[in-house]
Amino acid sequence: MADKTSLNLDENVEGLLCYVLTWLTGIVFFVLEKKSDFVRFHAAQSIVVFLPLSILTIILGIIPFFGYILAILIDIVMLILWLILMLKAYQGERYKLPIAGDFAEKLAGKKA
Repeated sequence: MADKTSLNLDENVEGLLCYVLTWLTGIVFFVLEKKSDFVRFHAAQSIVVFLPLSILTIILGIIPFFGYILAILIDIVMLILWLILMLKAYQGERYKLPIAGDFAEKLAGKKA
């Protein structure tokens, strides 16, 4: 994918960068990127997926034993999602997770 973004990066590279620091880089690229629908989608999906999971992990981490176990399981799921989403974005694929992907499209203002 050779299309350039408003930050003058390749779309696939910027899409990957949306996930690097999970929701933090998602917010950064969602705010900065004005031109690429592809990048805005990946930034929105990063926010929609990783922010709630991060909050849930923190809350569960406060609960002794079972909370810790659930927090660790969510962390493992987050790691797997993180790797898959970065790879798919770098490959130039608009990989849409169930539910979160639909919400991300609406948030990003997907053009028909």
